[in-house]
Amino acid sequence: TNCLTTAWRLFKNLSEEQQRYERQLIFEHPAFTMLCQQLLRDARKMMRGDLVFSLHAMVNLGVPQNTLLVQTLLRVCQEKLNQLDNRCVSVLATTLAGMEKDKNVSALQAGLQLLVEQRISSIRDIFILQNLMKCMGKDVPVSLKKKLEVAVLKEIDHLTFPNAVRVFFALVAMNYCSYPILNVCSKKIQENVHDAPLRQLILILEACHTLQYRNVRLFSALADYVNSTACLWDKRQIVLFLSACETLGFQPSELMEIFAEKVTEDPEFLNLKNLLIVLRVYSRLNYVPRVQKHLFFETLQSCLNKCLPQISNTELLKAVYSLCILGCLPHQALDELLQKDSRNELTLSDGLYKEQNEVMLHCVKTCMELDSPSFTKPAFVLTENLSSLVSLNLKKAQETLIELLGDENMFLQNVQLPYKYHIDFEIRMDSDRKKVLPITATDDHPDSSVQRLALLFVPLSAFCVGTMHPQGKLAMRKRHLNKLGYHVILIQNKKFQEMTKEGAIEFLKEKIYSEDAFMFSEATVQDN
Repeated sequence: TNCLTTAWRLFKNLSEEQQRYERQLIFEHPAFTMLCQQLLRDARKMMRGDLVFSLHAMVNLGVPQNTLLVQTLLRVCQEKLNQLDNRCVSVLATTLAGMEKDKNVSALQAGLQLLVEQRISSIRDIFILQNLMKCMGKDVPVSLKKKLEVAVLKEIDHLTFPNAVRVFFALVAMNYCSYPILNVCSKKIQENVHDAPLRQLILILEACHTLQYRNVRLFSALADYVNSTACLWDKRQIVLFLSACETLGFQPSELMEIFAEKVTEDPEFLNLKNLLIVLRVYSRLNYVPRVQKHLFFETLQSCLNKCLPQISNTELLKAVYSLCILGCLPHQALDELLQKDSRNELTLSDGLYKEQNEVMLHCVKTCMELDSPSFTKPAFVLTENLSSLVSLNLKKAQETLIELLGDENMFLQNVQLPYKYHIDFEIRMDSDRKKVLPITATDDHPDSSVQRLALLFVPLSAFCVGTMHPQGKLAMRKRHLNKLGYHVILIQNKKFQEMTKEGAIEFLKEKIYSEDAFMFSEATVQDN
């Protein structure tokens, strides 16, 4: 056992190419054959620790799983399972996690699962607990996942930073979102963030996405640390960190500002792959640099123009789409895109991708028209009232508006606009924004002094995490509705649904009649 485990410790630190070479030397060595024969002969006489560590070393050195030796060791482990201490159980779980399913592996995993369930209350080592969580995986019953959660929470006071990170990843492996554990681990990670390499921070963000865990304090702490040490990191590493933030819908504004400066100073690192990530991040998170905004857009367009000869149709569409969401029209790339569209090269793919491409292309063409400097606000916008029926999630809003305004004729619902835009509710007011006007009266006498309000009840996911800052698609929709002559009021639907009847009426009253709401609406659209 000592011989095998020492060989494994040396072996695992080698590169993949070196491992292939060393494995061949080990397997061809006459002493290794003798060692395997002795192990096969004495397996049932071995101490429990020697047995488990020998199996672990053999599997990791690459001895084929279907050999008599490995299968014998698996069967002996089954026979001695109840004799294994907690450390041996942890090592055995690690070994089995890396093996393919077969009769003996499956039987041993089932037995191991029962043993862990019996012993869980006696395991006090946080390292062993997190390892069992990681290795037993997502297929274990929910009852066992909860028992492991309780066991970890009992020992949570002894949690170190490395173990906090391991527990985080163990929950991902188990596909189990335990908020009590995650909250404690997050606090420990925030306190020790300076001890973590950037790659580990990225993995933590990816783990949060997998577990659908949203902790703005954790995200902010990681982003602030990367921002304060940005000069130490390679720009490609920061791109990956920003990409992980984008997946979560979290906008690290200070870091994005600094990174935009780095892009304008030295854009050479922006190959096509990195360029597409940067465009996706800034467009989805709806971030326009406060300083050198125009230079930033010019730099991105210049990099995109250099990539045009080798860019694929789909990548070109995504790149142009991202810039259009930000209100930037990349003329050279647009010309290339429209030429491909005229040859029907953009919608040839089947199924989901075809539909996605069509949506993006429609968005690009809408931006070309509405975001063009030559576009002027129309005196009258043709609207269509789709239906008097509203979806269930807007029923409360409809009832509140009737209560507030006194009549269904004081607003429109389910309004369809040109460019495929849709408004949940439309309200019309006088020029002083003091009085709501009946819809029929304003329809008969279109007047440019009439103020049009568009009420949009949007899901939480349409905003950047922890803020009321709209993500890219919503910001573009708001910008375009403003171009069509609407003052847009964004309402977080989940928050609205949680309000009392009186609270909802007061909330909408403030939104509709407040002059600040109009000023804020206009400023936000212009800034975006």
